[in-house]
Amino acid sequence: MRSYAEHQRAVHELLDPLAARLEASGGRPVAVATGGVRGQDAAGRVLARDVHSPAEIPGFDNSQMDGYAVRAHELAAARPGSPVHLAVGPTSAAGDAPFALAPGTASPVMTGAVIPGGADAVVPIEAADPSAFIGLGAGRHDSPAGSVVGFTAPVEPGAFIRRAGSDIAAGALLLAAGTRLGPAQLGSLASAGVTEVPVRRRLRVLLVSTGHELQAPGAPLRPGRIHDANTAMLGAALRGCGVEVVEALAPDDAASVRAVLEASAPAVDLVVTTGGVSAGAFEVVREALAPLGVEFVKVAIQPGGPQGLGTARLGSGGPAGAGRADARGHDAVEVPVVSFPGNPVSALVSFELFLRPVLRRLEGLAPDRHRARLPLAHDVVSPRAKHQVRRGVIDGAGAVEVGAPSSHLLHAYAQATVLVHLPVGVDALPAGAAVDVWRIDD
Repeated sequence: MRSYAEHQRAVHELLDPLAARLEASGGRPVAVATGGVRGQDAAGRVLARDVHSPAEIPGFDNSQMDGYAVRAHELAAARPGSPVHLAVGPTSAAGDAPFALAPGTASPVMTGAVIPGGADAVVPIEAADPSAFIGLGAGRHDSPAGSVVGFTAPVEPGAFIRRAGSDIAAGALLLAAGTRLGPAQLGSLASAGVTEVPVRRRLRVLLVSTGHELQAPGAPLRPGRIHDANTAMLGAALRGCGVEVVEALAPDDAASVRAVLEASAPAVDLVVTTGGVSAGAFEVVREALAPLGVEFVKVAIQPGGPQGLGTARLGSGGPAGAGRADARGHDAVEVPVVSFPGNPVSALVSFELFLRPVLRRLEGLAPDRHRARLPLAHDVVSPRAKHQVRRGVIDGAGAVEVGAPSSHLLHAYAQATVLVHLPVGVDALPAGAAVDVWRIDD
């Protein structure tokens, strides 16, 4: 029986080569600016190549504060009892064109507005006398002719001025290849005037749920049938990792399972299946995929002990050059496969333990759940020879209330906020004992 850690390593080793495939995909340009469908294309994507800034940011010296633009040397003698008075010059508001500051004047300047030529400092409005702009607002852009403002302290050259290029210089590396484009990254690109960026293509996953008993949600159920929860559940989990998902449903028939893979495998990077991997009489996934190179093993975890993993080699349906030719001269398609049990809780726990961290890392996302070590709210028991993963909630005192272990309790999983890890070698823990938990309520 394979250990939890051994199976984790095996999944990583199988899927790590996908990183090189994504990086080699070049990158198609997608829009950065917001607005319309294309304006959202870049969000969450990963840069395929370095992006350099086409311009310096900011593009001009601008004010950090609402205040007065001045020549610092003209305020050198200013004191509380001996203020320096200057005539009020034209206003520089955000978006105004640059102009030169006349000697002996102070120009009102708003936050983000260009610093007038010749000015080398800004005095905040609250440090001026009067401490409000004279006559501005209500449709008036400049102070009345003859307005005078007083200053009671000197100011250092450069005070409250944002220098051109202080964020980034023209030609400097703006974002490196491999960067995931979140809000701040998209804002940085937009501020530099970048409208399109090359992004890596998304990983494409075929999700196959198997079982004669499965029917689509909303369809009337015949006796012995159940609604398919795995497709909706794992489809959402996969998309949460930033991948594209192709969904399929297959009955308990090996030929049908193989037909689904033959049809879609040439266009996907990974196949994920649920059901048909255990020791029953109708383990269709094992029957269909073991001859193709997928290994089926027992892992010392609960739930989710039966697992499948490997590269399936399909002998037909692939485009020329997609893989090595088989004995009949057909192009062979090789695709990695990860197979989970069919019980919904087993499938989702398996995804959390083995697949989610790898996919998120490949897509440039933080791979791990937030983890903590918290006390138990009550006694628990666990099978000593297995790594048991239980669903739980954190109570008002910060302790963990652990739910029942059964793998069909999907509703209980939906109410849970943490996964509780009880490792191999633990058969019982008392209330107050510390356990490792992963937050799943983000």
